[in-house]
Amino acid sequence: MFPETLRINTFTMPQLQAELAAQNVGLNVHAQQLLARADLQAADAHPLTLHLQVRTVADLRIPQAATLPAIFAAATAQGLALCPSVTGAYLRLAYLQQPASDAPVHAGRAPLGALTVASAPLSSDVEYPKGFYLRMIDGQPWLRRYRCDDTYVWHDDDVLVFCITDAKA
Repeated sequence: MFPETLRINTFTMPQLQAELAAQNVGLNVHAQQLLARADLQAADAHPLTLHLQVRTVADLRIPQAATLPAIFAAATAQGLALCPSVTGAYLRLAYLQQPASDAPVHAGRAPLGALTVASAPLSSDVEYPKGFYLRMIDGQPWLRRYRCDDTYVWHDDDVLVFCITDAKA
C-alpha cells in the first residue's frame, strides 16, 4: 500500500545507501550519482514527516503544455509542494510492494507504472539527473533517475508524487 506519510532524514547517507542495498533495491548509475551527492541531504537535516500526494499530470489540469515548470507551478497553485531531493530513496524503502511496472521503457517518456518524485532539480544541466522515480522490474524494486529539459512535455498519465511538509517531527 502506498504510504501517505513518510519519515525522511532518519539515516545518514551511508546508512541510507546500505539500507537500499539490504532491501535489494536496484539502482541505476544515475541514481547512484544522485545518492553520492554530499548536498542531497543536508548534514544538519532533522527528521521530517512528509504527507505525500500522488497526482497524474491530467489531475493537475495544466492549461498549456505540461512541461516540468508548468507541472510544478500547477501543483504549487493547488497547495502541493515539491519534495526534498532525498525523498525518493526513503519512499522506495517504504514502498517495496509497488505494483509491477514491467512495461517496456519507451525513449522520451516515463515508464508506465512509474512514480516520479517531484523535487527541485539539483542542476540546470539537462544531462544531469533531475530526480528519482520508482518502479518494479521483474519483481525487484528500483530507484532510478530521470532527465529532461524545461521543454519536454509530460504525458497525461504520468504519475508524480508531491508532498506537504509537516515540520513537526
